[in-house]
Amino acid sequence: MRIDRSGLHDTVLAGVVAAASVAQFVLYGPARLQAEGLPAEGVRAPDPLGALLVVLACAPVAVRRRWPLAALCAGLVPEALLDVAGYGTGVSALSGMVLLYSVASHRGLAVALGALLLAVTTYAVGAVAGPVMASGPNEHVVFAVVLVAVWGAGRSLRLRRAYLEELKDRAARLERAHAADTRAARAEERSRIARELHDVVAHHVSVMTVQAAAARRVLAADPDLAREALSAIEHTGRLAMTEMRNIVGVLRTDARAELGPQPGVRDLPSLVEQMREAGLPTSLRVEGEPVPLPAGVDLAAYRLVQEGLTNSLRHAGAGVKAVVTVRHDPGELDVEVRDDGNGGKSGDGRDGGGRGGDGRDGEVSLPSGHGLVGIRERVALYGGILNIGPLPGGGFEVRARFPLKDGL
Repeated sequence: MRIDRSGLHDTVLAGVVAAASVAQFVLYGPARLQAEGLPAEGVRAPDPLGALLVVLACAPVAVRRRWPLAALCAGLVPEALLDVAGYGTGVSALSGMVLLYSVASHRGLAVALGALLLAVTTYAVGAVAGPVMASGPNEHVVFAVVLVAVWGAGRSLRLRRAYLEELKDRAARLERAHAADTRAARAEERSRIARELHDVVAHHVSVMTVQAAAARRVLAADPDLAREALSAIEHTGRLAMTEMRNIVGVLRTDARAELGPQPGVRDLPSLVEQMREAGLPTSLRVEGEPVPLPAGVDLAAYRLVQEGLTNSLRHAGAGVKAVVTVRHDPGELDVEVRDDGNGGKSGDGRDGGGRGGDGRDGEVSLPSGHGLVGIRERVALYGGILNIGPLPGGGFEVRARFPLKDGL
């Protein structure tokens, strides 16, 4: 069974306050006041009625946090009766201060100000209507200052509690925002890994398929050439496994991934050589003065060439030649992959459809496959312009222009 600790504490506090107030009421009668040289004119001697009123004034302290304003009103009534009956001013002031503090610390500003005004008014009525005369105006001023100080302490506690709640709420919001950012970063990383895997698998598997077909055709007639093709297949498979291991390694939580540099424009010669070995005559042209490239643009340019050559190898047909052109212009990197196959004809099947658009301002009609769609996302990510489609005189083109900022 759950115990309301706050209610238990308030009940104990009410008992302590009542005991202290009754003790003060009994001990400080007229005789004691006269013995100590204090004014005792009009002070009524302690009796059971007075003690009962003192207890009634202190009893509302037990519910001071549940109903603070109602408890204050209930406590001020017997307190006023004590003053009017002449039992002496201030015999139950301790409970009144506790209740005023509770209202100030648990209710809004308007209610707290009303409670302060009510307490001051009750004290003033008792001082004026009661038979006991104060020793001077200083006594009233001191009591008023004490009431305001108690009220201010309650308001300070409430403001501090509200400030702490605001800090907790802000921390919770920041934690939720951090969790949302983490989920978004993970989703973006998964999307990037998916694109990388597609590019790697599609390229290397296409090369291996073409090499395997060539080995099958010459297996009987030229075993040495077939053996070279099989060696090339093995080498390509190892490259694919290495790249896939590096990409997927970031998903592992129990082992550190083997990190290596991402491919870039500097690796295009080896890519072109690999395509030649796979049976696609490919040439590379570099125009302009090479400059250092941002890592993202460098990788995007490499993947664009890889995807373009892979599509040429798979769909352009036999006897096709491909040309890769990299132009380093001021403030721009221009990367182009062209072949002289049947890319402009319907049913070409390049990456899912064979028809492309000019791609300006992001409006590009891409084939339905995943490879060139991934290229579009890469180019758009770095503010580039993508052109994919058949050439007027025959063939197919994949071209992207990347803007380079700050001299890069």
